[in-house]
Amino acid sequence: MTYGDIFQKKSKYERSKLQGRHLDWDNKPLLYKKYPANLERIELEEPHREGGLPLYTILQQRRSERSFAQKPIALGNLAQILWATQGITRTNQYHQFRAVPSAGALYPIETYCVINRVDQLEPGVYHYQIAYHNLILIKAGNYGNELARAALGQKMILNAAFTMVWSAMVERSKWKYEQRAYRYIYLDAGHIGQNAALAAVSCGLGSCQIGAFFDEEVNAIIDVDGTSETAIYMTAVGPIS
Repeated sequence: MTYGDIFQKKSKYERSKLQGRHLDWDNKPLLYKKYPANLERIELEEPHREGGLPLYTILQQRRSERSFAQKPIALGNLAQILWATQGITRTNQYHQFRAVPSAGALYPIETYCVINRVDQLEPGVYHYQIAYHNLILIKAGNYGNELARAALGQKMILNAAFTMVWSAMVERSKWKYEQRAYRYIYLDAGHIGQNAALAAVSCGLGSCQIGAFFDEEVNAIIDVDGTSETAIYMTAVGPIS
């Protein structure tokens, strides 16, 4: 039996074995990743929350695009797509509601942007701070070629305006769901990737979702350890050539 088969078998719910358990609320993982206050922060413009193309029009137009024009896009388009992936849509006294669902409202997915060509941003690796709708510059530099190489040589990443890299903070889900958490993490990532694809169409851009990459090479680019946090999914976005 292969690893994948073992995982599928061992992570199944069985009525005879499913029992409630005590959740350690005092040690619940944080919902948001924090960075040192001295890192550069780039405020993003408020997203459009109404209007845009009709949903069915966007669904009809969505395609996996792999040929991008090497032209910059507006910072506002990046902001809009980021908000559509995981942005805050509503708040109340206790919760911040996001643009995508998540198992147990635990939101284990973090968003990084490898910027090639976006107006008003220098090339580099950024982290999207969901709660504040801003970007933190993790490291400046041209990482498009390095990321393309890590993605099995997919040159569309080099030609794209930017690539979103999604990582999983595994303990956020395991805190409640234990080994079943991995199933939910991948489902969460799928919801996010689809929202990104639809938002790109609404902005007049193309996108392509990417699951083939060398994990540790991508982890190194976004500066995560590959254990407590690890890259799981990517989407390249840019003007269609």
